[in-house]
Amino acid sequence: MNKACPFCTPDNIVLSNDLAFAIFDIYPVNRGHLLIIPKRHVSDFFDTTIEEREAINELLEQGKALLGEQHSPDGYNIGINCGETAGQTIFHVHVHLIPRYKGDMENPRGGVRGVIPEKRNY
Repeated sequence: MNKACPFCTPDNIVLSNDLAFAIFDIYPVNRGHLLIIPKRHVSDFFDTTIEEREAINELLEQGKALLGEQHSPDGYNIGINCGETAGQTIFHVHVHLIPRYKGDMENPRGGVRGVIPEKRNY
């Protein structure tokens, strides 16, 4: 645990299991934006254990079901930023589960490819 890390002492846990938990993002991209986070303080997804990845996947499924019930999205984006160059700002692994809604942007083509805007449309 890292006392300076906001994910090591989370508030408002929505879902959890033995190795991970989910919270709503305090700066949501869309209504219902969830973060799935391992309980162990680990910076990079590639340093998580197989068990932690299984726990994260379990909560992704549960999160999708929860969001489906609460918000009825039309689609989802799932993303992980690994490293500062990739946009990571909190160095405790967190997986974004972002519900998407028809009309939430003019042209959603390219999805996660939009992290580099000029590569989004192909």
